[in-house]
Amino acid sequence: METLDLIIGAVVLVALLGAGLVVGLVRRGRDAASRTLGGRPGQDRGADGAEGHLPGVGDDAEVPRDSATRTIDTLPAPDLQLPEEPAAPALDRPEPAAGRLVRLRERLARSNTALGRGLLALLSRDTIDEATWEEVEDTLLMADLGVGPATELVDRLRVRVRTLGERDPQRVRAMLREELLAVVDPSMDRSLSTSRPADPPGHPAVVMVVGVNGTGKTTTVGKLARVLVAEDKDVVLGAADTFRAAAADQLATWGERVGVPTVRSDRDGADPASVAFEAVKTGTEAEADVVLIDTAGRLQNKAGLMDELGKVKRVIERSTPVSEVLLVLDATTGQNGLKQAAVFSQVVDVTGIVLTKLDGTAKGGIVVAVQRELGVPVKLVGLGEGPDDLAPFDPEAFVDAIVG
Repeated sequence: METLDLIIGAVVLVALLGAGLVVGLVRRGRDAASRTLGGRPGQDRGADGAEGHLPGVGDDAEVPRDSATRTIDTLPAPDLQLPEEPAAPALDRPEPAAGRLVRLRERLARSNTALGRGLLALLSRDTIDEATWEEVEDTLLMADLGVGPATELVDRLRVRVRTLGERDPQRVRAMLREELLAVVDPSMDRSLSTSRPADPPGHPAVVMVVGVNGTGKTTTVGKLARVLVAEDKDVVLGAADTFRAAAADQLATWGERVGVPTVRSDRDGADPASVAFEAVKTGTEAEADVVLIDTAGRLQNKAGLMDELGKVKRVIERSTPVSEVLLVLDATTGQNGLKQAAVFSQVVDVTGIVLTKLDGTAKGGIVVAVQRELGVPVKLVGLGEGPDDLAPFDPEAFVDAIVG
């Protein structure tokens, strides 16, 4: 009996030891599973408070927002930059033409004062003999006044000096100013025809700019566009100089500065008449006020090129009249410029002259000579290299610059 009791006690003890071992193994497995799923020490209780409950495993509970939520919340916000709209290019504000007239006298005075001083010195002598009058005439000829105008001016001065006997410098200066102003002829109409023609209605005024190579035609067209923009005119540029590769680019650059479009061909050597026609068509459709046509420079003795220039004008006139044909002349070319002017006038009927580089020469008499040669007025003068160094020609300011 004692032996049986010992056997039963041993079995019970083994059973108890085995149960404890199983419980320990289960607990270690549960802890490992909890750590694998992201649990933290001290947080292994479920939502119902039962030890060892794993939410989301074997039931319908939601996955806890522990580490996932923290990870998303702590990520730095992405550096998003919305693309900026390209800023509109800043446009130049051209100086009003009226302000340029002030500079006209100042700049001309720098180069032409020598002419005025020379004449005043001769006419203020105590004795004015024949030799003195010859010197006066030579001085005028050297200023490119031309033989006819120089002779006329000397003859009129002779009469006044002989009659009045003036020697006072102030009186002589006033007398010389009056006579110079008379030969420059302030009565000529120097306004630009930039108003829309009445017939056909709705069409822009068309201004052609012509001249030989190197006189500054393209630059003059660009500067003239600035003059017109300053007068609140809507302008279209036509790059009909298709022979010089850089001419269209140069003209377009001038237009971009003041917000003026340029009509051009996409290939070199295109028909200039076609480009001019398209420019006028574009100007009409856009209801522009003025279309400025830049033409290729050409020598006056090249008949084929001059005929082509005439064709450009004829093609334009199929749709609308040409309001102005401006001939650009280099003031430093002197009498050679008169020969150029005569040929161009025959081909395209020049209506006005633009004198460039007038501020760099003491030969301002070319103004008188070219007007006498063509019977058309000098309407614009170039005063320098700046973008606003083109001004309407003012006879009185011009003469005042000469006599000082």
